Amino acid sequence: MSNVNKPRARKEQREEAQQFINTLQGVSFPNSRRIYLQGSRSDLQVPMREIQLSPTLIGGDKDNPKYEPNEAIPVYDTAGPYGDPQSELNVHSGLAKLRAGWIAERGDTEALKGVSSGFTQQRLADEGLDHLRFEHLPLPRKAQPGQCVTQLHYARAGTVTPEMEFIAIRENMGRERIRGEVLRHQHPGQSWGANLPENITPEFVRQEVAAGRAIIPRQYQPPGIRTDDHRP
Repeated sequence: MSNVNKPRARKEQREEAQQFINTLQGVSFPNSRRIYLQGSRSDLQVPMREIQLSPTLIGGDKDNPKYEPNEAIPVYDTAGPYGDPQSELNVHSGLAKLRAGWIAERGDTEALKGVSSGFTQQRLADEGLDHLRFEHLPLPRKAQPGQCVTQLHYARAGTVTPEMEFIAIRENMGRERIRGEVLRHQHPGQSWGANLPENITPEFVRQEVAAGRAIIPRQYQPPGIRTDDHRP
């Protein structure tokens, strides 16, 4: 068998995979850049991808063409830290706990003293799995006695959570950054009786969740932010 067709040893493949993991960096799509839309608090930033458009040919001739610049189009970026070239990635540590402060300040949950699952205890006791574990594993949390810690409960209690504000900013898709009438044009469509405001507000998100028309599948663990935190 020639060296060209000889399969690589598993050790070599593992070493290459480890090298890839150790040098992993966030990247942007071509002609795009990561931006963040700031919320009402310093720890609430919604990731967006600003797509840079090439200029439009509007006249002139072959030797002297005339172009009109086009403004960038913002869209919601679901790539997380992997779509941000400035982010420091460490797959062994897991994703940043962006909601940890939001959860703690509500004061209705508490950390367990240790894991209560027998299966988890068995896995943690297996030293052969140490090289596979995430670093700094957080302790599970539970609701304090008499507390309900769902986004539905908060919504029906009249509380607008940071998660609801995050969704509102995301659903507006950075339209306030767009100035061109062509890009701002919207077909009338059919609302089918729904009360859809031109601008999505955190209060509107709260109302939709409270009415049962939307779901925010984010409770108190894990304390990260997913890309599908709002399901109609």
